[in-house]
Amino acid sequence: MRIKAFFEAMFFQPKWYHYGVMVVLFPLSMLYGSMMFMRRMFAQKKHFSLPIVSVGNLQVGGSGKTPFVIAVASRYEGVCIVSRGYGRQSQGLVEVSYKGKILVTVQESGDEPMLMAKSLPNASVIVCEERSLGIELAMRQGAKMVILDDGFNRVNIEKFEILLEPACQPNTLPFPAGAMREFAWTKRYASLVLKEQKEFKRVVGYENLTSAMLLVTAIANPQRLQAYLPKGVVGHFYLEDHAYFNEAQLKEKMHACGATALLVTQKDLVKMEDFTLPLAVMTLTLEIEEEVFQHIDAYCQSI
Repeated sequence: MRIKAFFEAMFFQPKWYHYGVMVVLFPLSMLYGSMMFMRRMFAQKKHFSLPIVSVGNLQVGGSGKTPFVIAVASRYEGVCIVSRGYGRQSQGLVEVSYKGKILVTVQESGDEPMLMAKSLPNASVIVCEERSLGIELAMRQGAKMVILDDGFNRVNIEKFEILLEPACQPNTLPFPAGAMREFAWTKRYASLVLKEQKEFKRVVGYENLTSAMLLVTAIANPQRLQAYLPKGVVGHFYLEDHAYFNEAQLKEKMHACGATALLVTQKDLVKMEDFTLPLAVMTLTLEIEEEVFQHIDAYCQSI
């Protein structure tokens, strides 16, 4: 865990003592970035006969993709979301929901696809490692629009690229010296580059708060929650991104710090719905500039 915490800090909040490691890893970062660039340059793009809107990022970890996808999908009819389904305990193509009807468990779907499925009663959600297969199923089911969750690095699909950038990004090196999946300048291949606090803003709400809560979460870079925490957080317990929770273990953690409830994100909540422990929830929505939707509308009308 100390090694993981060191690299997370180096990726997202580097200190002076991280730079020596970054210098050592720099050649590997250049090699990795070059390989990813060549992959992008030589990709044969597949064209589909319906609008495909990709929501992605260059930086690993959370950048608001899930609430952004939900916000976009909620504005259109006949939407099908196609996602990789990170952290799911299944393989291949899985229908998570069909026009709002949930078809599988969260273990089969993964946490983020289940959150999207539960948040969108009029949309469908499909998970598949091969996104093209998911798009083809969506088309057979009559989808009018596909949204690719985390789709920027799906370079073999012709699509409208929306790239989300965090408000602050101090380390812009490719992996492993930094948190970038490709060279930072590859953002020029996006149709829209949207920066947090400019084109979109997070709106955090709270439900069922108590005076003593244990923050429990399985998200990437959990330190980013610090700016949004309410009063009453008496401890924290972080798991790997997309990890599943053990109720007995969480109960012990609560008692150890004197908490009366768990404080969780909506992404965590979908994996705790059968728990008997009291849960307080941090809700997240996005305020998105109307001009963004005008660009999406123009693209959809052009197909």
